Amino acid sequence: MRLNKPYTDDREIEEIKKVLSSGYLTQGPKTEEFEQLVAKLVGCKYAFATSSCTTALHLSLVALGIGPGDEVLVADFTFPATANVVVQQGATPIFVDIDLDTFTMNVEDMRKKINEKTKAIIPVHAFGCSADMNPIIETANKFNIPIIEDAACALGSTYYGVPCGNLGTMGCFSFHPRKVITTGEGGMITTNDDTLAEKIKILRSHGGIREGYWFMYVDAGFNYRLSDIHAAIGIAQMEKLEIIIKRKQELASTLKDLLSDIPEIILPKEPTWSGHIYQSFIIMVSDKVNRDGVITDLRLKNIETTLGTYALHDQPFFQNKYGYTPGQLSNSHFSFVRSITLPLYPQMNDAELKILSSELRQAVLKNHYTSSKRIR
Repeated sequence: MRLNKPYTDDREIEEIKKVLSSGYLTQGPKTEEFEQLVAKLVGCKYAFATSSCTTALHLSLVALGIGPGDEVLVADFTFPATANVVVQQGATPIFVDIDLDTFTMNVEDMRKKINEKTKAIIPVHAFGCSADMNPIIETANKFNIPIIEDAACALGSTYYGVPCGNLGTMGCFSFHPRKVITTGEGGMITTNDDTLAEKIKILRSHGGIREGYWFMYVDAGFNYRLSDIHAAIGIAQMEKLEIIIKRKQELASTLKDLLSDIPEIILPKEPTWSGHIYQSFIIMVSDKVNRDGVITDLRLKNIETTLGTYALHDQPFFQNKYGYTPGQLSNSHFSFVRSITLPLYPQMNDAELKILSSELRQAVLKNHYTSSKRIR
């Protein structure tokens, strides 16, 4: 049982064939078509396809002019790319703890860490669940701080009905194979800001502006483009997005019912603002359970699981460079050492869910500590 399986069929092949037969393989009409589909879904004026969500995040920081001496508030419980792009700009990531119910940025901790050096806030919509954006937006507007939504896992997620990626200054999406739809590798930036859109457009493709048959290079840009081959896959995937989300939500509901009576686990919660698409299904085990032992035992049964994601302040690089200590951000640390990502993908059936719940139950019981062995 895989952690995730991309939901593909002949439509992706059909779209790729169109690109191959056209002879135009790099960024072109298919990329533009894919961008228009995402812009319409998110409700933004602009969408720019990129080679990954990492490059989308980096490009967003560059467009905002963030550099040495600046600080960027980053939700701590996330994949390292969210903070790596800040480091690569010579700025300093300031890690913000999370709320345990949603795994997203804790507003009170965020407010405490704003100062005159704060030049951007990056909340992360974790596992398909939006961060609580209204208080983040209110605070950011008060101090005139731009918001870059890390919406890597959140295409189709909403916050009180508003699509993620259309809540902040910019939104950044991922199309990695573990995300709700995939292009193999790829990303997207969405924005309503005309000035930022023009900067992103130029910076994404070497800093050039077309003049006649060639370009005039006005900035030291990047090659962060998405090819038409990848975009063709994205076009076919967008046709399936609504079906994929609905099916994942149905599976998540069933899985919650099957797991509800297993002691020592905490199931994912629905936020008050709704819109959770369950890009990943994350549970947590109590400190009475050996989390890593559960993951190992499930893998021995050919059930692929892994941790939720990383507490960045617990990682050696950020400790060595910025002086963070293990467990400094308690909620993020707890989630890092206690979370498990379970398989959840549209092709799963009820029989597989029952097998998953049964094996998880056995693994939790097997890896239950006695009081003398309990660790934190």
